[in-house]
Amino acid sequence: MSARELTLDPRTTGLVIIDLQKGIVGRPTEPHPAATVVANAARLAEACRKCGSPVVLVRVTYSEDGADRLKQPVDATWTGGPLPPDWSEIVPELGPKPGDIVVIKRQWGAFYGTELDLQFRRRGIDTIVLAGISTNMGVESTARDAFELGYGLVLVEDAMASMAADAHKFAIEAIFPRLGRVRSTGDVLRALA
Repeated sequence: MSARELTLDPRTTGLVIIDLQKGIVGRPTEPHPAATVVANAARLAEACRKCGSPVVLVRVTYSEDGADRLKQPVDATWTGGPLPPDWSEIVPELGPKPGDIVVIKRQWGAFYGTELDLQFRRRGIDTIVLAGISTNMGVESTARDAFELGYGLVLVEDAMASMAADAHKFAIEAIFPRLGRVRSTGDVLRALA
């Protein structure tokens, strides 16, 4: 992580929290436990709410019959069976709280097929602080799309995790520095204060 001081304008900064929902945070994560990711994301959300920056809670869900799931032929498929009824509920530590924006996605990234870009552009947001699970899937897909759409990015290393520490590390060290600024929860909180 860079030692450079981070500055953020709360009027043009938005927080996006990826997939911190019951069915995902209940799984083991590395290198940070899901409970740590949730706690850090909740601290970021409270700071953003306090300073007037929009908070976007993204959750992934599918129709009951699964007809809207991605179905391309791949080598590694989801083998988890049917999803429990509360699988897509946002964890209570995060809300949603009044004023939060909830985005429902049906793929890895939070931009494609959602209103996330529209919500930010109409609010004048040009910088996104990004957190969530899984670092190398939902977070990385959202970060790549945000970068290509011209947003500045702050990727909060200790407010995200993956199913494997090496996947998290690769995204943090090899991908994210090319898309934005990798910082800690503390760095972002200081920048918003």
